[in-house]
Amino acid sequence: MIKIDGQKLSVEEVVQVARENKKVTLAEAAIEDVKKARRQVEKVVEENRICYGLNTGFGRFSDTRISPQEVLQLQENLIRSHAVGTGKPLSREVVRATMVLRINALAKGHSGIRHKTLKLLVDMLNKGVHPVMPAQGSLGASGDLAPLAHMALVLMGEGRAKVDGKEMTGKKALARCGLSPVKLDSKEGLALINGTQMMTAFAALSLVDALNLLQHADIALGLTMEGVEGILAPFKNVVHEVRPHPGQSLVAANLYNLLKESSLVLEKQDDRVQDAYSLRCAPQVHGASRDAYNHVKKTISREVNSATDNPLLFPDRDEIISGGNFHGQPLALTLDYLAMALSEIGNISERRVFRMLDGTLNNDLPMFLTEHGGLNSGYMVAQYTSASLVGENKMLTSPASTDSIPTSANQEDHVSMGAVSARKLKRIVENLSNIIAIEFVTAAQAVEMRTEDPKKELAPATFLVFQRIRKIVPKMEKDRVLAEDIASMKKLIAEEEILNIVKNKMDFA
Repeated sequence: MIKIDGQKLSVEEVVQVARENKKVTLAEAAIEDVKKARRQVEKVVEENRICYGLNTGFGRFSDTRISPQEVLQLQENLIRSHAVGTGKPLSREVVRATMVLRINALAKGHSGIRHKTLKLLVDMLNKGVHPVMPAQGSLGASGDLAPLAHMALVLMGEGRAKVDGKEMTGKKALARCGLSPVKLDSKEGLALINGTQMMTAFAALSLVDALNLLQHADIALGLTMEGVEGILAPFKNVVHEVRPHPGQSLVAANLYNLLKESSLVLEKQDDRVQDAYSLRCAPQVHGASRDAYNHVKKTISREVNSATDNPLLFPDRDEIISGGNFHGQPLALTLDYLAMALSEIGNISERRVFRMLDGTLNNDLPMFLTEHGGLNSGYMVAQYTSASLVGENKMLTSPASTDSIPTSANQEDHVSMGAVSARKLKRIVENLSNIIAIEFVTAAQAVEMRTEDPKKELAPATFLVFQRIRKIVPKMEKDRVLAEDIASMKKLIAEEEILNIVKNKMDFA
C-alpha cells in the first residue's frame, strides 16, 4: 500500500501503481489539508465572493458571473463540455498512472476538493475502475483538460469505464465495484481536470523504460565490441577525466569494466589505429543521453509532487490565487529533450548493426553474418528494420513544444503541446526497444562466428549474456524468420534479466 501525501510520491511508485496494481491510501495529514482547503471554498461560497471557477465561467468566460443557484450545475457542465477527447483510448497503465498522479496532486490541499470526492477516486483506482480516456485532445496548457474530463465523468456516474477489461457505462462500472457516483460541488469539477497528470503519466512510464534501454544499450555495445574486435583504450577513465561529463564517464566505466577481461577486445589493434565513431565515441553519445535522462528525471520527479490546479487555495494565508501552474511547458521541453536523447541511442545502435553486417567493415566476418551468402540473406534485412525505426524516430523527435495554437478567444494564447510530446516519446521508446533488440541478436551472431570457445574468449559477464540470448535466439545456420527472434529479444530486455545478469557479475550503472 502506497501512502499518498502529495509530497513524496516517486516516479517508481507511480509505475508500481500503473503496472503492478499497487493500492494507495491517503495519509492522515493529507486528509486534513484537503478538508482545510475545502472549508476555504465553502467560506468563499457562503460570502458570495467572486472567485474564478467557483462562481465564474471558464477561459474566456472568466468574467461571467454565475449565480449561487447555478454553481453546482457549473461544475457538471464543465466536465461534460470538456470531455471532447478523440483517438484511441489510453492504455490501462497510463490511465492508472494518471489517476494516482491526480490523487497525489489533490492531496496537497490546494485544490478545494471534498474528501469524499477524492476518496471515490482512490476507491476507483484500488478496485480497478478504469475510465476510458481518449488519448488526443490535450494542448498541455490549462492542464490535460479533455482526457481528465473523461476521467471525471466516471465519478459522476457518466462516461465509460473498464472493469476487468470489460467496457461499460461509468454508472455500471461503479456499481459493479460497490461504489456510488458523486454530485460535484463547487470548484470540484475544475479541481479534477486542471492539471498535467496525463502528460506526467506518460513521462513516468517512459522514464522507467528509458533507463532500462539506456543500460541495455551499453550491454549491447559491449557484445558488439567483441563481435567486431573493437579497441578498448578509448574507454579508459583517463580519457574521460579530462572531459568530465558525468554520463560519459559512467558509460565508459560500464564498458571498460564489462570488457576488460575479454580476449576479443584489445588496448590497440595491429591493423588499425582507431575504431569508427559508433564504437569509439559511444561513451560520448550514450553518456550525453544519460545526462539528458537525469535532467528529465529531476523535472518529472518535481512535477509528480506539484500542485497544478487553478486557482490555487492557500488556507493558512486565506488567499486564492489564479496562476499558471497547469501550463505544461516544463514537461513539454524536457520530454522533447528526452525524445532526442533516446533517438540518438537508436541512431548509433543501427550504425553498429550496419558495421557488423558489412564484410569490409567487420574485421573479416562473412557478409551479413551468413556462411552461404546469396542462397541466404542472413541478417541483411534486420538492418533494414532498424534503419526504418531510426528514420521514424528522427521524424518523431521534431519538437512539439515549439508549437502553440491560441485557444479560448485568445485568453489561452500560448499552449505547450506537452501532451503531444509525451505521446511521441512513448512511440520512440517502443521503437528503441526493437532497435536494441536487433543489435543484441546481430552481435550474438557476430560473436558466434568470431569465436571458437566463447567461454574462454568473451568477458565473464558478456559470456553469460551471450548464453542467455542463445536460449531464445539460436545461431542462424540458414535463413529463418527473424521477426520472432527480435520479439523474443525485446521481451528479454523488458524483463531486465540480462541487466540483472550483468549487475550480479560486476558494478554496472
